[in-house]
Amino acid sequence: MTLISGGSHDLELVAAVTIFAVTYFAVAIGRLPGLRVDRAGAAFVGAGLMVAVGVLPLGAAYRAIDLDTITLLLGVMIVVANLELSGFLGLASGWIVDRARHPLTLLCAVVIVTGVLSAFLVNDAICLAITPLVLDIAINSRRNPVPYALAIAMASNVGSTATITGNPQNIIIGSLSHISYGKFAAALSPVAALGLALTIVLIAFTYRTEFRTAERLSGHPEPVRGNKPLMIKSAIVTLLMVAAFFAGVAPARAAIGAGAVLMLTRRIKSRRIFQEIDWALLLMFVGLFIVVAGLEHNVITPAAIANLGEWHLERVPVLTAVTAVLSNLVSNVPAVLVLSPFIGRIANHERAWLTVAMASTLAGNFTILGSIANLIVVQRARARGVEIGFWEYFRVGAPLTLITIAIGVAFLML
Repeated sequence: MTLISGGSHDLELVAAVTIFAVTYFAVAIGRLPGLRVDRAGAAFVGAGLMVAVGVLPLGAAYRAIDLDTITLLLGVMIVVANLELSGFLGLASGWIVDRARHPLTLLCAVVIVTGVLSAFLVNDAICLAITPLVLDIAINSRRNPVPYALAIAMASNVGSTATITGNPQNIIIGSLSHISYGKFAAALSPVAALGLALTIVLIAFTYRTEFRTAERLSGHPEPVRGNKPLMIKSAIVTLLMVAAFFAGVAPARAAIGAGAVLMLTRRIKSRRIFQEIDWALLLMFVGLFIVVAGLEHNVITPAAIANLGEWHLERVPVLTAVTAVLSNLVSNVPAVLVLSPFIGRIANHERAWLTVAMASTLAGNFTILGSIANLIVVQRARARGVEIGFWEYFRVGAPLTLITIAIGVAFLML
């Protein structure tokens, strides 16, 4: 039984706007004030209320959930879990970083390794694996660990711009836009590559005293235990998955197939793999799909869309600015979902989707709260006694964001 009768459209409209606003406010600040409810919980509550009060029929709520997005994200999470549990991510990144014997060489290695891995695998997982290794080297070598930590966070955001599987918001965009993996990568990889180079330059310039030295690094990362058979299998399956992406296989199909193959093992219990999966993120996606559908069902009318047309979202600079600001207000995944009803109605919708992907991802570098990857690095650094403050991050992140977004706009307008 719904709480609002079918004939009371005004009440449904008020309920839809209220539920949407409260849900997005909770997602933006990370909790429901006065309650112990996090982002995923807030999205679930919002979705439940949209259905319970009659704003959105249950059948419409089911249809609102983009199963391709959920399937792709789940498959990639299983692949990343196997790479991490086998020791592959730790050993591979550690082997490369450990051979950087000068601070500037280490910075370049950190940015390139983090950026490239983040391009093909969800960047949050890459930050989890790489941050302890890099910080161990910096601390043991008596170097300033802050610039290297910033390099991990910023490079993971920039590198993840390049492909559909780089981050959660790109996964959503890939599913909703139906842009092929290869076409997406061809459009945004140059932006990511220039952004990684710029990340090195800005960090090296900001921390000149750290990198203008003839001293060699003496520290080494803590040894990582690896399961060699599982490591080899995980690496091969990952390469085949990425090859399938570029070959035109539906990303969700390729990812869930790779995940299924990796689940078939005698080396590790399924429960351990499931423990590595961010179920809360999947739940938040499901909830936000339904919350946005409730708003679209009652509020986003043809008249509203016509009025929004006056904003000229078809123009790349305008859509970029709107996306970047919204991403910093409510986070990038919610920003993409709230913009999705309007993007499909833009004439050149492929370019519009690529613009949203570029702007929502690169905007994550603007502040320390701009992306989950940033928070992961900050928390991992704090666990090792390294504090990264808001302004410490902002003085590099803000100019990096503005310049990389300008580069992205220029490329997409050509």
